[in-house]
Amino acid sequence: MSATVITGIGELVTNDPAREGLVGLVTDAAVVIEGSRVAWVGPAAEAPTADTHVDAGGRAVIPGFVDSHSHLVFAGDRAAEFAARMTGEPYTAGGIRTTVAATRAATDEQLTSHVARLVVEMRRQGTTTVEIKSGYGLSVVDEARSLAVARLFTDATTFLGAHVVPADTDPDAYVALVTGPMLDAAAPHARWIDVFCEEGAFSVDQARAVLAAGAAHGLRGRLHANQLTYGGGVLLAAELGLVAVDHCTFLSDADVEALSDSGTIATLLPGVEFSTRQPYPDARRLLDAGVRVALASDCNPGSCFTSSVPLCIALAVREMRMSPAEALHAATAVGAAALDRDDVGVLAPGKQADLVLLDAPSYLHLAYRPGVPLVTGVWQAGRPVL
Repeated sequence: MSATVITGIGELVTNDPAREGLVGLVTDAAVVIEGSRVAWVGPAAEAPTADTHVDAGGRAVIPGFVDSHSHLVFAGDRAAEFAARMTGEPYTAGGIRTTVAATRAATDEQLTSHVARLVVEMRRQGTTTVEIKSGYGLSVVDEARSLAVARLFTDATTFLGAHVVPADTDPDAYVALVTGPMLDAAAPHARWIDVFCEEGAFSVDQARAVLAAGAAHGLRGRLHANQLTYGGGVLLAAELGLVAVDHCTFLSDADVEALSDSGTIATLLPGVEFSTRQPYPDARRLLDAGVRVALASDCNPGSCFTSSVPLCIALAVREMRMSPAEALHAATAVGAAALDRDDVGVLAPGKQADLVLLDAPSYLHLAYRPGVPLVTGVWQAGRPVL
């Protein structure tokens, strides 16, 4: 098997817990790739020979971003809704139904083309692993086909039939549909099941029923919770020992304690607060309590139409009191953990060779230079894709 060595790395973020510091920095570094995997990491002066040599020119190299929360399968545009929010209209999640109508009307080819464009957009910004949810079909046929489209781009697919209750539909009847025929149709295309457990969406009891039905079909559970107000979703996630619970904007002391005790990851989505003018989650409070925090984009057409994890890192540092190291770690290694993955988000021997070259001497520039397109190269599974 041929090997490639990347040298001239001014600063390498490994996230390797065997190395010193949260992000396992190596300066004047080199990485050797064999096939799709990292074969060696260390000081450039000690790098083994390889068939192919790439000079990073003093640039920083980081693991590819792991975006553990996105909603890419949709049609339509909600820019007017965004404009209304920016002039004072509050976000209530009601616009989801607008996207549902457009998504149902779109062809499979149109949905696939749209997801492909967004995945390429993400890759250009350094995302090498992405989770994709359904949730804009809300019918048996449309949820199943949304997941089939998502599966063309990632193995991390999530069934979110319990996003909102469709208009003119009885909530109990809809939960029965989600946990019955819709789940039967969706499960072959999904690995995870999710519920929007929130006032105006699904109650704690309804979320519990949906997650239990998903588990019976072999789907791992996750939750949208405590985005719009205080509620019981985070406590439910901790009680069930879910891998991750997402949003976590409004947290009581009991919520924080439960997350710390359970080990459930709190996935924070600062692009949402940027796009809705809601309060930002208090990442510092969570980290100081020993809660693992991930960062993801929540790319969706309504509350957060950004695919940029670098933007989310900058927002987390500026608005959520995370250090640059904590934010990068959250968007890589902890994002991977939120998808129950340990082979991505880390650059160490045996891990998947997903890495990003930054046109900067240090990863600190991700927050130091917000909005600047710093990603100058992307390797995915050992192959340059940008």
